[in-house]
Amino acid sequence: MVTVRKTRHTIRRLPRAVAPALVALTAAAAAVAATLSGPALAQDKTAEEIAKYRQMLAEGNPAELWEAAGEELWKKPAGPRNVSLEQCDLGKGPGVTKGAYAELPRYFKDANKVMDLEQRLAYCRVTLQGLTQQEATRQPFSSQGQPSDIERLAAFVTGESRGVKMNVQLAHPEEKRVYALGQKMFFYRGGAYDFACATCHAVDGQRIRLQDLPNLMTEKGAQAAYTTWPAYRVSQGEVRTMQHRLYDCLRQQRFPEPAYGSDAITALTMYLARNANGGTYDGPNMKR
Repeated sequence: MVTVRKTRHTIRRLPRAVAPALVALTAAAAAVAATLSGPALAQDKTAEEIAKYRQMLAEGNPAELWEAAGEELWKKPAGPRNVSLEQCDLGKGPGVTKGAYAELPRYFKDANKVMDLEQRLAYCRVTLQGLTQQEATRQPFSSQGQPSDIERLAAFVTGESRGVKMNVQLAHPEEKRVYALGQKMFFYRGGAYDFACATCHAVDGQRIRLQDLPNLMTEKGAQAAYTTWPAYRVSQGEVRTMQHRLYDCLRQQRFPEPAYGSDAITALTMYLARNANGGTYDGPNMKR
């Protein structure tokens, strides 16, 4: 379990992250409830109230606490070798985190494969800190009050690209191959419902419950969706990574459960990330 020390860095974040979020959550819930009470619910009115809800919470995003905890983990010596992750190369040189996520997934020569952020973090924990692969990927997602180191590390690294434009390249043959595989996966229909990613995310105006579904075939939709993950999920009280988001999508499609850190998930991530090129990264964000 990671304990966030009361450093000057985290003390500055705590009041701004927690108190306004609780106040805004109450106000926003009342606004959405009022909207739902009408006899004829207009979709545009509901979307408007949800947008106000997100705006009210934006300045107090609890994800900042995950970022602070992740930064502590990044700098803390750990593993059998008792070293930190400060020499982990995320693609821009050992230890460079600024803007790294905006260029992921990418091909890494040392691993001879295309990796997304979570694969790369696991790789560094194995090669630098001396953990086994099983140890490095143990509990990738928080549950029942048990925090995930990976989610916290991902929150820190992604936060270091906030304000940077997405710039995922297809320069290496492997990057092109993985992108093509991700594209195929996006349109592949299967599972009990014969769904594909494109079933929900390739047309305008789709919605599930009160949630608008972005059209990932448009530049605007692809950028808006990808650049806001990872995100703090208000309904779950956790920061969820892109791996978790895709895992959940496949679950709803009734596909087989993907292995954490699998190359298939990286391929789908590559397709989505590349399509979001030019968008300004704004995560970890906040979602319902």
